[in-house]
Amino acid sequence: MEQKYKNRSDEVEALAISRNSRLRTLIAEKTVVLPGAVNALSAKLIERQGFDAVYLSGAVLANSIGGFPDVGLMTLTEAAAHASFVVNAVNIPVIMDADTGFGEVGNVARTVHVLEQLGVSGIHIEDQVFPKRCGHLEGKELVDCSAFCEKITAAIEAKSDPDFLLIARTDARSVAGYDEAVKRAHAYVDAGAEAIFPEALVDKAEFERFAKDVPVPLLANMTEFGKTPYLTVEVFTALGYKLVIFPVSLQRIAMHAMQNALSVIYNDGTQSALLDHMQTRDELYDLLKYEGRV
Repeated sequence: MEQKYKNRSDEVEALAISRNSRLRTLIAEKTVVLPGAVNALSAKLIERQGFDAVYLSGAVLANSIGGFPDVGLMTLTEAAAHASFVVNAVNIPVIMDADTGFGEVGNVARTVHVLEQLGVSGIHIEDQVFPKRCGHLEGKELVDCSAFCEKITAAIEAKSDPDFLLIARTDARSVAGYDEAVKRAHAYVDAGAEAIFPEALVDKAEFERFAKDVPVPLLANMTEFGKTPYLTVEVFTALGYKLVIFPVSLQRIAMHAMQNALSVIYNDGTQSALLDHMQTRDELYDLLKYEGRV
């Protein structure tokens, strides 16, 4: 039998290219909903539920993997290791938060190269000054627009597969106002960005206005407890947004459940009251396709 691929790396590359192409097709056809995975296991749940793609949040990487706040402390090496496990666990596209690109222009190019080779189908980079802050907190600072455009151009030039998606995030709305966010979005598209992520818009009217002012593929961030109201995917579809992320929802749900479970174990000395709230052993093994279970 003729060998389809020369080696495992060829097979991985072929799968990555097909996922990149699939992501582009999905964006052309519909609004893509991306829950944020905490780890590879939760990514498998996302895929099993029927979602078309997975999101990897920089905040979740910092919080859950590093135990840090979301201020850009994680390295490209750590981010790549995290992404590798998630990408290899699923067959659907993965879009990843690459913070500020893990450095300056040369670092951004390397970030694209490394994450694309792992099988990530797209990333977004943001126009904050390092150390960055959560997009829904005060005290953020923006880099010079022209300097960020250089990062975008370097990222585009570093791509091997034209279908690898580069998204530019601007935090300008909550720093310099709505008009500056629109101005920067246009500059970023001119520099090569293929989609725009306008962070921390404050109401439905702003999302609608932004979609008219910046008629390119747009990403909406449905994070909790921030500046943005809770709009449905149906609303975003009507407004023309192509990507909707729920970046930290699963982590927040899991942490709340773990906090409650620890309280029960601490006070009761047993987990028996928690069994109905647990994924069973059989459910876990089924998700993992563990054929050797007994």
